Amino acid sequence: PVSSINMEYQIDIFFAQTWTDSRLRFNSTMKILTLNSNMVGLIWIPDTIFRNSKTAEAHWITTPNQLLRIWNDGKILYTLRLTINAECQLQLHNFPMDEHSCPLIFSSYGYPKEEMIYRWRKNSVEAADQKSWRLYQFDFMGLRNTTEIVTTSAGDYVVMTIYFELSRRMGYFTIQTYIPCILTVVLSWVSFWIKKDATPARTALGITTVLT
Repeated sequence: PVSSINMEYQIDIFFAQTWTDSRLRFNSTMKILTLNSNMVGLIWIPDTIFRNSKTAEAHWITTPNQLLRIWNDGKILYTLRLTINAECQLQLHNFPMDEHSCPLIFSSYGYPKEEMIYRWRKNSVEAADQKSWRLYQFDFMGLRNTTEIVTTSAGDYVVMTIYFELSRRMGYFTIQTYIPCILTVVLSWVSFWIKKDATPARTALGITTVLT
């Protein structure tokens, strides 16, 4: 859901990272090792953070929602499920015909670009079935991803961003706002067709439309 009051949105994601660690190569007839969450703390993993998140929560029911796989060539796949409340500065100048791009920004916390580089994989961002989405006043129009270098006092960092394109639904506001306003204006015109001698009727109709 998107909150226009708090300028934030909530999203449930499966966050996957892949990298290669030559120290974890092994010789075996098995090509892939599938490990549980207890092994996550025993290997090096990227210190990825979500730069515009207000709160984030990992899912732990019934077990930690984490997946760890290691290939015999040292390739590692690490995924986890997260619920994130992220900041989205909604520009409401064109309300209720506004469109927004809500970002989800992430990068390394401590490793600059000389030590860690993030790259998007092909088709790395996929949206779930929209029937289960709870956007209420918005329609999901699509998504796009970008990569940029951000310079800070601690160094230059690779920053990756996913933009969720949203467009506000007009149906609700058409029924609740536009149609009543149009009918009120049309009703105010009726007083011009009432005989000028019928002062009480003309006055009552004019006052009613103004108060409405």
